[in-house]
Amino acid sequence: MRNLKHLLILTSVMLFSSLAKPIFAQESDFIKEYLERLEKSKEYLILIAETMPENKYEFKATSESMSFAENLMHIAWAMDWHSESLMGGREARDWETDTELKVDEKSKKEMIAKISETFDKTIEFIANFDPNRLEERLDYFGADRTKRQILLLLADHITHHRGQMLVYMRLNGLQPPRYVLYQ
Repeated sequence: MRNLKHLLILTSVMLFSSLAKPIFAQESDFIKEYLERLEKSKEYLILIAETMPENKYEFKATSESMSFAENLMHIAWAMDWHSESLMGGREARDWETDTELKVDEKSKKEMIAKISETFDKTIEFIANFDPNRLEERLDYFGADRTKRQILLLLADHITHHRGQMLVYMRLNGLQPPRYVLYQ
């Protein structure tokens, strides 16, 4: 009877382990693939920012739109908030007083350096994020979302604002950089 109990325990542990490893591997693969996409997104966004002349950084398609520069820095703000605050639990920056991730009086060169630094911090945060926590749920503007969904929303958000920046380039008669695949 004792051997049967040990066999049952051993079989249960083996079965659980065989099920848990593929799930963990999938979560780790998700993080790895997400980071690859984020690295490419960084490369492309910086290329766009470098291509737009500094005297066009204040261009807006309409008076109520964000400028090219505001879109760029808004992406930095969103990366910081989604990763460090929403997923990491750090208190969010105060939009009214914190100027680190706002256009403020920054030059083109300073904004590009800040977006690059923010991408690097976000990439580091996600690279060190425990994949087992991707299923944790958060309130996202009234919607119940997993942390995996938060990362996907962040990728969409970056793409949305980068797309506006590409249109601004076209409206100024500029040829945007060729699209970088796998974003």
